[in-house]
Amino acid sequence: MIADEILVGSVDDLGRRLREGEFTVRELTEAYLDRLERIGPELNAVVTVTRERALETADRLDDELEAGDDRGPLHGIPYGVKDLVATEGYPTTWGAEPYRDQEIDEDAAVVTRLEEAGAVLVGKLAMVELAGGFGYDSANASFTGPGRNPWNVDAWSGGSSSGSAAAVAAGLVGFAIGTETWGSLNTPAAFSGVNAVRPTYDRVSRDGVMALSWTMDKVGPMCRAVGGCEHVLRAMAEPGETGRGRSAPSSKRGLGGTDRRSGFRVAVPEGAGEDEQAAVRENFERTLGTLEEFATVERVSLPDLPFAAMAGTIIDAEAAAAFEDLIESGAVHELDDGTHQLGSYRATVVLARDYVNANRVRTRAQRELDALLAEYDALVAPARGSVANPIEESLTEYFGQFASPPVNAAANVTGLPGVTTPNGFGERGLPTAVEFVGRAWEETTVLAVACEYERRTDRVDHATLIEALEGY
Repeated sequence: MIADEILVGSVDDLGRRLREGEFTVRELTEAYLDRLERIGPELNAVVTVTRERALETADRLDDELEAGDDRGPLHGIPYGVKDLVATEGYPTTWGAEPYRDQEIDEDAAVVTRLEEAGAVLVGKLAMVELAGGFGYDSANASFTGPGRNPWNVDAWSGGSSSGSAAAVAAGLVGFAIGTETWGSLNTPAAFSGVNAVRPTYDRVSRDGVMALSWTMDKVGPMCRAVGGCEHVLRAMAEPGETGRGRSAPSSKRGLGGTDRRSGFRVAVPEGAGEDEQAAVRENFERTLGTLEEFATVERVSLPDLPFAAMAGTIIDAEAAAAFEDLIESGAVHELDDGTHQLGSYRATVVLARDYVNANRVRTRAQRELDALLAEYDALVAPARGSVANPIEESLTEYFGQFASPPVNAAANVTGLPGVTTPNGFGERGLPTAVEFVGRAWEETTVLAVACEYERRTDRVDHATLIEALEGY
């Protein structure tokens, strides 16, 4: 038996224990499978458990370790993927009733890359239907039910990567893969008290991943420590040259692997930490105090551009094209959230000139943000304006009470990398978080800032969730 407290350890801790012979890959995999099957449904966090595939992979990896063949830091680490990532032999439902029985006959590129790195796929994790692409107003926008937050099951785990965040927080997987088009890694990571990395657009292959917005979708990791995200991102990123001729990360240049612990310059957008929920403001001020221990912190003004309007227009236009058959067939009415159903028709009437103009302004935004970030190692802001909402409450009504930090919209529409990391707790015992945003292709730098921040703070103790979840 492997103690539940071990299962909420970091990727590095799990790997160390494996190599010291404390347990085998099969034993670790069985422990996660059992926990995923027992607690995952209670949190509405799991769609499919890939037990047969996982155990077959685990046995092979044990044989390799015994023979002295170690694939690296992810060797033998069980993980889950958001259920819009294709996996051969299992359904890929996109969280939506119309696709509940859909099977795709090959693994997505990220699954192939993680398998090559020695990770063990144990499950397909729940999500908001169609990644929330047409807008939704309910945490219940999925056939699996509302994602429940492990810290307080009456609160939402966030969307659209709801199951990925909850599964990592509750120790149901060693790490998880989610996606972000506009906040879908950042939000659930912030609400569930885990770390997430949004790579630069095009850093990680989207082959075999559901398309919501071809020019804004990104695939990224969720982990209980920033260092784990570095390992997973390095494994997922395509080798060689990728996107705009920039070199992808390699084992020789590990993302976040720098020992740099001083001399950083961090920018705080004007207004950040002023109009959010009280606990979010207080925790953000403490975060700035910690950053000032090892970095120069300065207030800056973001370019005065309509980032949210740009993002919304682009996503609507591209989602309407991606799901044209679903909308025209009328099957869109099988979606669980009524707002989502109606939003699909709104998306179909985006004017071509509005889409073109949004992209023209996006080009300007990329130039201006790059010029700003050239002077800094990272921007930092509250990841969300509040803690997670009560699960039954309207998302519009709840989140409308608090300022929404513009950094996430700006970073997503321009394709910039970011790290979301916990920074405390607020109302109803729920986590808060900050987001660090870096210059395009500079994941190394923004991860270094986040790693040093984490090193100087008390990392979230996910072991405290073990007792809370003992009843399941």
